[in-house]
Amino acid sequence: MSQQPLPPEQWFASLPTAYLSSFGLITDESGRVLLVDPNYREHWTLPGGVVEDGEAPHLACEREVAEEVGLVRTAGPLLSIQWSAPMGVRPKPFLAFVFDCGTVAADCAITLQKEELDGYAFVDPGEAVGMLPEALAPRLSGALRARETGSTLYVT
Repeated sequence: MSQQPLPPEQWFASLPTAYLSSFGLITDESGRVLLVDPNYREHWTLPGGVVEDGEAPHLACEREVAEEVGLVRTAGPLLSIQWSAPMGVRPKPFLAFVFDCGTVAADCAITLQKEELDGYAFVDPGEAVGMLPEALAPRLSGALRARETGSTLYVT
């Protein structure tokens, strides 16, 4: 006896889901990486944040970069995507996209989103990777490698 297919609304409801975030890799003319210091976390990170419901990741990157540091940038090529397993109170996996948002002058005007950020810095790439927590560092090191090679990297 063959099994009847589920109606579309039941089938879609049965599929696994994940949370999404999107970040921009921005460097200055010397290759230093723009990092931000969130006031709600103990670590530095790339400018970016959570993708809103129905929002495309590249548009979330552009929105978040503009909101957090006041830079209007076009999300260029996808550099890296990082998958993180469910952990603690987070019941679903997280996918973090990092897009190439190009190069800016080291003295460009940065306008911090005061509600979320305490500071920013342009940091040498090796030091920047070390300023991120161990779980997040692969997304930046992967993005830097991808920018050099021209290939998107999947990191875990």
